[in-house]
Amino acid sequence: MSAEKVTTSEQIAIGVAHSKLILIGEHAVVHGQPAIAIPFPLVGVESVVEYVPGSIKFDSSFYHGPMNLAPKTMQGIVNSVKETLNYLELPKKDLLIQIKSSIPPGKGLGSSASVAIAVVKSLFSYAERSFTTDELLELANISETVNHGSPSGIDTLTITTECPVWYEKEHPIYFIRPFDDFHFIVADSGEVGDTRTAVESVTRLLRSAPKIIQGKLERIGELTHQAKHALEKAGKNFLGQLLNEAQKELEALGVSDAKLNRLIEFARQEGALGAKLTGAGNGGCIIALAKNEVHSRQLADKLRKFGAQAVWPFVLKAQN
Repeated sequence: MSAEKVTTSEQIAIGVAHSKLILIGEHAVVHGQPAIAIPFPLVGVESVVEYVPGSIKFDSSFYHGPMNLAPKTMQGIVNSVKETLNYLELPKKDLLIQIKSSIPPGKGLGSSASVAIAVVKSLFSYAERSFTTDELLELANISETVNHGSPSGIDTLTITTECPVWYEKEHPIYFIRPFDDFHFIVADSGEVGDTRTAVESVTRLLRSAPKIIQGKLERIGELTHQAKHALEKAGKNFLGQLLNEAQKELEALGVSDAKLNRLIEFARQEGALGAKLTGAGNGGCIIALAKNEVHSRQLADKLRKFGAQAVWPFVLKAQN
């Protein structure tokens, strides 16, 4: 599914977005530390906008009906749609917005951000207007702010690119070019996470024990710097060690849970070079680093048999 695929006709327009994963830096990125995110092309969202007389309506797996009666869980995307239509100077009527997603929500894969990006793209396409990345991010982040409180912005940014992203608040964006292929497996614990709740829990911890928690956030920042070096030069064995170290810090922050820990431990026992949660935690997915392509397939199969709800092996390709 291409992130840039946008087609249009007189009465129909399509916008598509892939997903994303946080490789390292979860939670610390909210508090000023860097994070590395990678595009995840195996799942994505397609938004189809069609001229249908009447009020604006949504058609999706989670809601079907008028936009003004959409449930609270869709308030973010409602706000993005309204602001995008204002920006494009289009009337707020006569539209059917169909949202088709293969991204499981609440799994740390950027589901809400991908929906927002795809919908904003489709509205620009419907208006026969091109967009800049800045326009796309600004309008999609309206939805993310409603959904997550104080999002870092890394989700929407990574969904608009094809490269791993180094993200640090108030710093220039840096695109990482891996020197080698890295074989990852993402495995779904079966539990739904809540980004806002997890982020707020870490913020409360930081207030109650600032010195200890700040130290842990800074340690995740150090590991993220080293992970950039591993992707660009040092290689997979070093990266695996860093993923394991980051998981220790995330567990200490209270954002891992029994099901995630069980999958992580199993992946390591089966030869993963490293494994950790990905995303906000307390549900969602893990990411494991395999030794090579053959090991990736074997580990994916074992994780399925072990009880992971879904498993996606994929390759982060070298970009020399």
